[in-house]
Amino acid sequence: QWNLVCDNDWKGPLSTSLFFVGVLLGSFVSGQLSDKFGRKNVLFATLAMQTGFSFVQVFSTSWEMFSVFFVLVGMGQISNYVAAFVLGTEILGKSIRVLFCTLGVCIFYAFGYMLLPLFAYFIRDWRMLLLALTLPGLLCIPLWWVIPESPRWLISQGRFQEAEDIIRKAAKTNGLTAPDVILDPNELQDLNSQKQQTYTILDLMKTRNILTITIMSVILWMIISVGYFGLSLDTPNLHGDVYVNCFLSAVIEVPAYVISWLLLRNLPRRYSMAAALFLGGCVLLFIQLVPSHIRALSILLVMLGKFGITSAFSMVYVYTAELYPTVVRNMGVGASSMASRLGSILSPYFVYLGAYDRFLPYILMGSLTVLSGILTLFLPESYGMPLPDTIDQMLLVKGLEYRPASSSTRDSKEEEENPEIFKSTAF
Repeated sequence: QWNLVCDNDWKGPLSTSLFFVGVLLGSFVSGQLSDKFGRKNVLFATLAMQTGFSFVQVFSTSWEMFSVFFVLVGMGQISNYVAAFVLGTEILGKSIRVLFCTLGVCIFYAFGYMLLPLFAYFIRDWRMLLLALTLPGLLCIPLWWVIPESPRWLISQGRFQEAEDIIRKAAKTNGLTAPDVILDPNELQDLNSQKQQTYTILDLMKTRNILTITIMSVILWMIISVGYFGLSLDTPNLHGDVYVNCFLSAVIEVPAYVISWLLLRNLPRRYSMAAALFLGGCVLLFIQLVPSHIRALSILLVMLGKFGITSAFSMVYVYTAELYPTVVRNMGVGASSMASRLGSILSPYFVYLGAYDRFLPYILMGSLTVLSGILTLFLPESYGMPLPDTIDQMLLVKGLEYRPASSSTRDSKEEEENPEIFKSTAF
């Protein structure tokens, strides 16, 4: 429409890159904003940002205008995704938390992914397609009066009464009787003296332990993102109808999320993640051994590789959120997500290498995925452990020497002593 051909054909793929640049920027700032202003406020502010700028994009008069708003849409999209994920992680109990983070968040992402090729098949005008994908954002407005703020975040900010009110309301909704004392007075006094303390991105490097976890998480998220988006973007290069292949690529994510939920619910995080990564990586390495005339087997292996990497992508959100303490959890997940966006920016170049050798992208993505599976085995195990609230409560990376926690640390008592209050998703 804007003469994006011949000498201007570079503008087409650049639009997608600019969206991921926005996602990258959003990943960098969303965690700090959410830790400072609250999960709920940032969630709905960035939802409005994504929906509003997407709507404005429909009326773009030039490629430059479209691209500028695309950056802003990307910033809003990843910010509300991370804020919603962390909010659900902090407000729900152990069993429901895993269900929310896998089937709750990811499987609906897969449903949206499946709807995309269906919408695109029947709506060929890009303005109407964008409008159809934007309007559902308005359905989120009533949720402001349904979704509460994170009690854990409120406690970390010294707003104890608000946190207790939310917990009591949850107990009443679930038909439970809340104890007379939910938050210990001595605990409140300790936290009240620390409530003025602010945290920045530098706190992710404060100790040797959290620095090691941050570095390992960044590498892990980047490699998983390269594999996930690389396989997704490589869909048009597969044999067959591009809409059908895109739909199949989305469908395979549903069983991947179901399996990841079952693994997270019943098995240790570290070994579940490593198994999924080994499966995805090894399958991609085997593709080069398939004879060229057996195309169906190649497609099957690609989808199986997508299955393994998608399962790992689902589990890494839960795993990372459980490793970081409440005071910097959103920043930790945001920084890891930022690394994921770097991987998504690099992934088209992995796909481009297929022009030189059809199997080279699979060899590189498979090798990196297997290496990331090995790296996962060195992370601490969070399965069955209470969420840490302070940096000193974090589990140690395997191989690091033990250092006693400071005297000011406390256990996550509100969940350990009153687990039933947090058990339901109904607030």
